[in-house]
Amino acid sequence: MIAVLDAPSNLGLRPPREGHEPGVRRLARALRGHGILGRLAAEDAGRVDPPPYLFGPDEETGYLNGPGIADYAERLASRVGELLDTGRFPVVLGGDCGILLGPMLALRRRGAFGLAYLDGHDDYSPRRDPAAVAGRLAAGGTALALVTGHGPGALADIRGLRPYVAEEHVAHLGVQVEPEDVELFDLAAFDASRVRRFPIEYVRQHGADAAARGARDHLEAAPIDGFWIHLDADVLDRSVMPAVDSPNPNGLSFEELTSVLTTLAASPRALGLHVTIYDPELDTDGMAGAALTDTVVTALDRAGLKRTD
Repeated sequence: MIAVLDAPSNLGLRPPREGHEPGVRRLARALRGHGILGRLAAEDAGRVDPPPYLFGPDEETGYLNGPGIADYAERLASRVGELLDTGRFPVVLGGDCGILLGPMLALRRRGAFGLAYLDGHDDYSPRRDPAAVAGRLAAGGTALALVTGHGPGALADIRGLRPYVAEEHVAHLGVQVEPEDVELFDLAAFDASRVRRFPIEYVRQHGADAAARGARDHLEAAPIDGFWIHLDADVLDRSVMPAVDSPNPNGLSFEELTSVLTTLAASPRALGLHVTIYDPELDTDGMAGAALTDTVVTALDRAGLKRTD
C-alpha cells in the first residue's frame, strides 16, 4: 500500500532573496491540495517537521542549516524506515533535494540499496570556488554527493554509515550541462564517478523509455536489495515546469516523465519515491503543480501500485 508522508524541509536551499525562505516548504501542501492522497488511495502517514530555517552560515559543517539537516535526516529516516518495515511504499512529498539523506539513511541501516536519480542537475560535482560559499553550501545542490559519501561527516557519515549508497548502485537520468555549470562546478568529478548516467543527450537520442529501461536494468542487475526513486521537478522542461529554482531549457515533458516513473516504479525492487523542488510560490495559477500531481498519480497507477490492500 502507498503511504504519503510530508517532508516539508527547505533547509537545503539558499534564500531566493534576503530574509525569505525557499518556497519548496509548501510543496507537500500543494500536492495534497491537488488530491494526491485520495487519488492514490494512499494511507496518510503524516509529516516530519523540519527544524527552523536559519539564514546564517554554519562554519562547522560548511553547509547552510547543516546541523538542522543532520537532525532532520535522522528523524525522517526513522519514519521512512517504519513505513518500509510494515510493507508500505512511501511517497514522500518534499522539500528540497536534501531530504534524500533521510530515505537513503533509512535504507543504509537495513543493508545495501540503490537509487534512481531523476534530476536536471548532477547534484554531485564540487564547486570550483568553495571559499565563495563557505558555510553556505546547499545540501539540495549536493545531495547525490552527500549520500554517496562525499562531504562532511556530520551529513555524509551519520552514525558511521558512509556511504548511504554506493556510486555504482546509482542510475542518474536527465542531467544537462549549461554554460554556467562549467564555470561554477568541477564537472569532471561526476564524469569520473561510478554513477551510471543517462544524460538528456541520451534521452534525446534513444528516447525516454530506453533511458528508463536502462536505469532499471542497471539497478535490477546490481547486488542490492531494492532501490529508491528521487524525483526533482527540474528534470522537466522549463516550458512545462517553470516553478523551480533552476528551470532547465531541455528537460523532459510530462509524458516522458510519466513513462520513466512508470518503468521504474513497476520494478519489484522499487521501494518508494520522493518529490522535490517544485515551488508553489512560483506557480501562480497552480497548473504546474496540478500536472506534477497528475504525473505521479498516473505513473504509480500504471505501475500497479495504486491499490488498497
